[in-house]
Amino acid sequence: MKLKTALTIAGSDCSGGAGIQADLKTMTMNGVYGMSAITALTAQNTTGVTGISEVTPAFLQQQIDMVFDDIRPDAVKIGMVSSAALIQVIAQRLSHYQAQNLVVDPVMVATSGSALMENDAVATLKKLLLPMATVITPNIPEAEALSGLSIRDEAGMEQAGKALHEAFGCAVLVKGGHSINDANDLLYSGSGAVWFQGKRIANPNTHGTGCTLSSAIASNLAKGYSLEDSIRRAKDYLSGALAAMLDLGKGSGPLHHGFDLRGTFAESME
Repeated sequence: MKLKTALTIAGSDCSGGAGIQADLKTMTMNGVYGMSAITALTAQNTTGVTGISEVTPAFLQQQIDMVFDDIRPDAVKIGMVSSAALIQVIAQRLSHYQAQNLVVDPVMVATSGSALMENDAVATLKKLLLPMATVITPNIPEAEALSGLSIRDEAGMEQAGKALHEAFGCAVLVKGGHSINDANDLLYSGSGAVWFQGKRIANPNTHGTGCTLSSAIASNLAKGYSLEDSIRRAKDYLSGALAAMLDLGKGSGPLHHGFDLRGTFAESME
């Protein structure tokens, strides 16, 4: 059986719980063939980021070209991109290849609180990359930064989701949490607002949850599911990962370390 394919364009997490490593594990567990174009190497673990070493724009372009020239992705997830120059390369190459099913996770701050994006990169992200996206997946602080609105409740999530959709023309999944609700996420698209209900799981192992969710959405889009179904399946997958309560490190613990939370690999390829 020919596997569907997905490309992650993001930073590397040497501790294995977020970034490229979490993306590839999630793609595998969701039954697609995962590929990567690395934007930066990071020295990090579940407690923080101590160093970031970017690749050059030319080398990032070379990685993207080599993937598309051989194994065309059925979906693309874009995660941590810290500079404007790298965002420009991504937007140009994805436009050149007419890439489809683009999931943009606007990673601005790590779960630990470390800043991951330069100030001028945010403006470039908004100008070039967000308008190309099928869906963007900001958390509450990211949605506030992108929209300029304050979010204090679910009505605020809807207001921000609508504002971002109107500004960039893409669907917007505003992720709950951050004291707003249990784990309810809002999708705002041309069809209006749709809520995805979730239940907060008391698990400190939250390192990489955003990477995991966006990669699972991309994986399901690659397999041909609708956006709503892809989000629903991704949330189910993430809930299973959190419920597994894996604890590996001195900090909060990375979310994924290569085990299949849905059963066998064959089951994940449905």
